Amino acid sequence: MRRSSDDRLFRLGTGVFATVVLLVVLAIGFELFRQSLLSIEKFGFAFWKGRTWNPVSGEFGALPFIWGTLYSSFLALLLSTPIALGIAIYISELSPRLLRQPLTYLTELLAAIPSIVYGLWGVFVLTPMIRKLELAMPAVLRKLPLFSGPPVGVGMGTAAIILAIMVIPFSSSVAREILKNVPSNQREAAYALGATRWEAIKVAMGYGKTGIIGAVMLGLGRALGETMAVTMVIGNAPQISLSLFAPQYTMAAVIANEFTEAADELYLHALIEIGLVLFIITILVNFASRFLIWSTKRRISRVLIFPVAGEEEAAA
Repeated sequence: MRRSSDDRLFRLGTGVFATVVLLVVLAIGFELFRQSLLSIEKFGFAFWKGRTWNPVSGEFGALPFIWGTLYSSFLALLLSTPIALGIAIYISELSPRLLRQPLTYLTELLAAIPSIVYGLWGVFVLTPMIRKLELAMPAVLRKLPLFSGPPVGVGMGTAAIILAIMVIPFSSSVAREILKNVPSNQREAAYALGATRWEAIKVAMGYGKTGIIGAVMLGLGRALGETMAVTMVIGNAPQISLSLFAPQYTMAAVIANEFTEAADELYLHALIEIGLVLFIITILVNFASRFLIWSTKRRISRVLIFPVAGEEEAAA
């Protein structure tokens, strides 16, 4: 009886903790909605698709900031994912035992560097490099929309590179732990069937595919919310462009730059609504990642179950 009572108390306590997390998320969403109500009532859904951001005339549209946030994050993901997976594979599968711990520590050390330090490095080191690269680029390439823009060094490409460097330790750490926890019999079975080392690694990656997808989506979540480093190198111009060299803006950056300058109530509510938009986009990305992981699990389970059922029918 005592044990049953303790179990119920423990279950109730842990349930309360889980509920608190949900309540905090709901409270954040509600407060953002309440504090941006004036902007929502005035602009409605047009705020999401408006391209003009002019506090003087009272015109506010968030589309350039939404574009800048998503574009920079997916560019960063495109750059960081192969590198992060390569680091994870090398440390967990190929690295000599003597080097594994130092390499793991150095990779995770990147996550401990403050965002402002990355921003300073971007301003003083990466920005001049990007400027020289753009000036050295052939005129034919600079006419293309992807490479057009003033040769100032700050812009979308610089921000994407900074974000990619910041994302790598998060994605690689999770992917490394996933690969390390793949059962050894998966690799042994591959070797027994005559697989090469690379083919055995592919088997391990296939087994841990769900976790690896989660690692990549964790990196995307990290990139979406980054503020200071991006603010210092993206150029902070509210425009929509495919160019890697054109100055652009992100939602987190505009809030950080203009929140203290919001003189009137509508301006303040518009900035808070941008925070609400970022909050919604982050939740949608997380839901999409969970759906992707769920669909991957379901596909893997079908691959594992159906061949067995077929064999049983053949045996019968």
